[in-house]
Amino acid sequence: MSDTTATDVTGRTEPIKRVLLAKPRGYCAGVDRAVQTVEHALDHYGAPVYVRKQIVHNLHVVRSLEARGAVFVEETDEVPMGSIVVFSAHGVAPEVHAEAAARNLKAIDATCPLVTKVHNEARRFAAEDYDIVLIGHEGHEEVVGTTGEAPDHIKLVDGPADAAKVQVRDPDKVVWLSQTTLSVDETMQTVEALRQRYPNLQSPPSDDICYATQNRQAAVKAIAAQVDLFLVVGSANSSNSVRMVEVARTAGARAAYLVDNAAAIDEEWLTGVGTVGLSSGASVPEVLVSEVASWLAERGYGDLQEVNHTEERLTFALPQELRRDLRLSAKA
Repeated sequence: MSDTTATDVTGRTEPIKRVLLAKPRGYCAGVDRAVQTVEHALDHYGAPVYVRKQIVHNLHVVRSLEARGAVFVEETDEVPMGSIVVFSAHGVAPEVHAEAAARNLKAIDATCPLVTKVHNEARRFAAEDYDIVLIGHEGHEEVVGTTGEAPDHIKLVDGPADAAKVQVRDPDKVVWLSQTTLSVDETMQTVEALRQRYPNLQSPPSDDICYATQNRQAAVKAIAAQVDLFLVVGSANSSNSVRMVEVARTAGARAAYLVDNAAAIDEEWLTGVGTVGLSSGASVPEVLVSEVASWLAERGYGDLQEVNHTEERLTFALPQELRRDLRLSAKA
């Protein structure tokens, strides 16, 4: 009998039911900052506060903020003239800032500072007349925002297979950047495919994939080979959550699924399952993970063991526009 099986009174061998809970998981510093930005804006200015796009890619978070008076819109021209608008954590192109100014909107930029770093790199390399290969998913808000910083210099590559199609002006003057929420492994495969074509391809000063994405994927990898089923809590439009499911499968989990919440779990997935891995994407509040853990406990998976891979201590200050108004209010 292994340490993951037990023998019942009839002599049958049954898997020991347990949950391995990955850490770190859930909110990263950029998401926490973005959500707090909307909450503080509602407290300070009062409702409504308009938010362009989903502040983070999680429906539970969006619905919770809507209940407090946030109004989510797709484009800036949907925001009434002179109103307050918050830009999401994924970042926006310069033209969006210009549109907000033209409508006399009070804009609060909740772009994650790590995404801002990629924007700064795009502008710098464009100013030096580099061709920039941006590794990312077409249509993702972060990719749209980054491309808007240097549209004449950026060429999008969506995965290793796409690397064969990209064309640059000067193979000795090309650099890669990436969407921050990708799979680390797939991104490096894409970089290697690009380097086969362009040996002098330059890398950014530091890898663009954010610390939180890397840490959550590494925590998944650390336990995936030990589990029969891996559940990642997150929304389907959350790139980092989707990548975590892919990482779990690649790293050895027998099966892995993305679920919005406990209600989305198919009980048939538990058939023959002893060990369940559990984690959540960077835009997922812990309450949703707790609900999944409780759902599993009700079905016999009450042995929950947290596996800590990396400690995270990074925090980001609120956007400067909001901090200034909060300071002035405190002095009044």
